[in-house]
Amino acid sequence: MKVTSNTKVKDTIKLLQITDTHLFEAEDGSLLSVCTNESFKAVVEAVTDESFQFDAILATGDISQDHSDASYRRFAEGIKPLKQDCFWLPGNHDYKPSMNSVMPSQQIMQVEHALLGEHWQMVLLDSQVEGVPHGRLSQSQLALLESKLAQYPERHTLVLLHHHPLLVGSAWLDQHTLKDAEQFWQVVERHSNVRAILCGHVHQDMQKVHSGATVIATPSTCVQFKPNSDDFALDSCSPGWRELELHADGSFDTRVKRLEDGLFAPNFDSNGY
Repeated sequence: MKVTSNTKVKDTIKLLQITDTHLFEAEDGSLLSVCTNESFKAVVEAVTDESFQFDAILATGDISQDHSDASYRRFAEGIKPLKQDCFWLPGNHDYKPSMNSVMPSQQIMQVEHALLGEHWQMVLLDSQVEGVPHGRLSQSQLALLESKLAQYPERHTLVLLHHHPLLVGSAWLDQHTLKDAEQFWQVVERHSNVRAILCGHVHQDMQKVHSGATVIATPSTCVQFKPNSDDFALDSCSPGWRELELHADGSFDTRVKRLEDGLFAPNFDSNGY
């Protein structure tokens, strides 16, 4: 599949990342006292009020909290105002048969690979291990990454997966990282075209450079996890999303945007979810 830039800057691809929506079948379903549907809708409305004209939406997992078909239909309906195609992949909370229940969709794209304009490609990896919070990449997923990096060596590459392949510095979250991440990094290091690795899962903003690539995590559209916390802890930051601009020379610009301070505060007495 090919995504062609329609932005005014000819050689720039602009992307919107929305992640960890944790939607429920029930419209008023809540996670740690945050109504996830309302916070998701508020993020979509805020994005539509922005002047950022993006070419595609990236949804990097944990779309649902309760595995219901209705939660995925809620997501598909909720992103309609954003108009552009949405590429999604599963997180640890997702249920792939229910994800498939909304397919085919005119807007939802469930693919492993896409060409972005003339200079970039995107590889979407499935790091889910059913029934557990940590992630792994199967040999077939590693082979997919290897093959696309080799097939398009001249294209700068954006890799998407749900789980973080680098530790974030929070002991409780880092128990649930991408296991056997060294195998992933071995593939990346055999090639020179991976520029950025985009994930969800950690409900916070993170950017770390490793082996020549920048690992980027993005705030959730609902609750936020407090950085550098050994034990489970929630952050007071509001729900957010990420904007990315991929340039022809392999460089990129990225920024996190958030809702107004104080909106959708969670129950700070919670000790897990």
